[in-house]
Amino acid sequence: MRNQLTRIIITVCFVILAVYFLWPTIRDYNYRKQLSQLTGQDSIAYAEKHHDDMLDAKMKRMKLGLDLQGGMRVVLEVDLIQLLDDVAKNKDDKFRAIIKEVRSETVSNESSIIPIFVNKFKADTIRLSRYYGSMRDDDSKITSMLEDESGKAIDRAIEIVRNRVDQYGVSEPSIQKQGGRRIIVELPGVKDENEVSQLLHGTALLEFRMLKDPQISYKVMVSIDKFLTGKLETDSTAETATSKEKGKEPEKRKDALSELTGNTATPESDTSKEAQFAREHPFFMYVKPDQHGNGEGYVAEKDKDRVVRLLERPEVQRLIPADLEFLWSAKVQSFKDEQKYYLLYPVKKTPELTGNVITNAQASVDPEDNRSIVNMEMNSEGARDWARITGANIGKRVAIIMDKGVFSAPVVQAKISGGRSRITGMDSPAEARLLEIVLKAGALPAPVTTIEQRSIGPSLGEDSIHAGLTSILIAFILIVLFMVVYYHSAGAVADFALFFNILFILGVMASFGATLTLPGIAGIVLTIGMAVDANVLVNERIREELETGKTLRLAIDTGYHRAFTAIFDGHVTSFLTGIVLYQFGSSGVQGFALTLMIGLVANLFSAIVITHVIMNIMMDKGYHPKFG
Repeated sequence: MRNQLTRIIITVCFVILAVYFLWPTIRDYNYRKQLSQLTGQDSIAYAEKHHDDMLDAKMKRMKLGLDLQGGMRVVLEVDLIQLLDDVAKNKDDKFRAIIKEVRSETVSNESSIIPIFVNKFKADTIRLSRYYGSMRDDDSKITSMLEDESGKAIDRAIEIVRNRVDQYGVSEPSIQKQGGRRIIVELPGVKDENEVSQLLHGTALLEFRMLKDPQISYKVMVSIDKFLTGKLETDSTAETATSKEKGKEPEKRKDALSELTGNTATPESDTSKEAQFAREHPFFMYVKPDQHGNGEGYVAEKDKDRVVRLLERPEVQRLIPADLEFLWSAKVQSFKDEQKYYLLYPVKKTPELTGNVITNAQASVDPEDNRSIVNMEMNSEGARDWARITGANIGKRVAIIMDKGVFSAPVVQAKISGGRSRITGMDSPAEARLLEIVLKAGALPAPVTTIEQRSIGPSLGEDSIHAGLTSILIAFILIVLFMVVYYHSAGAVADFALFFNILFILGVMASFGATLTLPGIAGIVLTIGMAVDANVLVNERIREELETGKTLRLAIDTGYHRAFTAIFDGHVTSFLTGIVLYQFGSSGVQGFALTLMIGLVANLFSAIVITHVIMNIMMDKGYHPKFG
């Protein structure tokens, strides 16, 4: 027994870890089951009471693929040929003929557009500078430029789709680039095909809006907070104040901000103070005003849904001035404490400008301080309006908004004439690149068409889960019976190890948020068979050692030792195949490959370590396993 202590400890640790990572999935299932049994106000009360726990379990649970929980799968294609047509400086009959040829050759495949397009000109000995760039540019430079523009067009389309899906509120969406110009969008739980089509194909709405004065926005927040405590009537207005109150406002606001932004924050362990703060400030409990008095609020990622529900209440809406609107940051923000927040911006409802005046945007690096910047250019109409807007709002902030999501809110530092602006304040080149994509959403957009749109009902997903679990159960029973009949007690040991094998597979998948799909279930079924195959090799090798006259303990140790090489080689070659499938396969094939690779590693451990430990323990207890 002592000789097996290390292996036993390792096995127990792995079991504990697997259960730990699967526990959120179990909790999420129990919460959803309980919620489905409630109706009306009881359901709302239960969801509010367990909001944090339900959200935590949902974020950490094992995710189900679209084929298991239902929803919609849409394959979009970015029309890069139209983009090439749009960016050409001039067009003639030959150019239009090549465009038509390229479109007909690539209509039914996913071939990269640019090489085919460029080769058409080379075949006719026509320089690309005739239609793109300047006459001094050679073909390689123009080709590089076209490839860069194509890549940006695809990135722009992906960003627009992702932002819209996030604003739509789809839970656990999947947006992936496939090939050179296609985008796969999977929307779990979505059923309305017309709504999805409008969501994905509508024109991107890019706006420039001024932020409201911080004092006004803060007073609105205070009004909401007081109303939620019952200290303010709904017919109160958010912006009315006597001259006396206005005089005291800065001092009051400073004191209140000091309290609400953490200077007197209650420690998480002190639940009584935290509960008291929640009763006294039900709005500021979740919306933390900016410490510098900029007017926006910080909302923890887990609390966003709760704040959305508060702001959507009709009584709360009546407290918000007609010219003010609260909009969320388009992306979650991470801070030094590693917590994730959304910013709640108070912006004017009327936009100052829209994105159709932007002609170009380019992410760059300021050579003076090596910081990321974005250079933006506008047409003549936009330049005139932009000069007027920036001249009247120096020192104020303007929000750059796409589809109701705020991507940036820089400060206007000076009047900007000529339509050329430089936006600073980005923390990284990636953030600058994202802002470039957003600003160019209204400039020369490449059309996006739907190649495939497939709806999967939740009942079909339930049928798939039932069929998958049934297949696993049938495979498991047949294997158990075969091993027990053919290898007797040694077969029973192998069957017992199968429980650990499945537990390890699911635990590993849950630990890094893998998605379980129907092909993934097929991969689990396959690994069950491969796990037993490893035990078959071990048992047959032990039989051979027993036939040579060795003692049972020596035969077992020798059998495991000599079978290991064959088992390891077989699993390594299969694992390499799984890597290739995962790297180059579609999403369904990737799901299969992922569970296969995880299962192969789990197989090695359960077949070589766990079964060996069990047999040695049986020998120590005086029970001799039978090998048929």
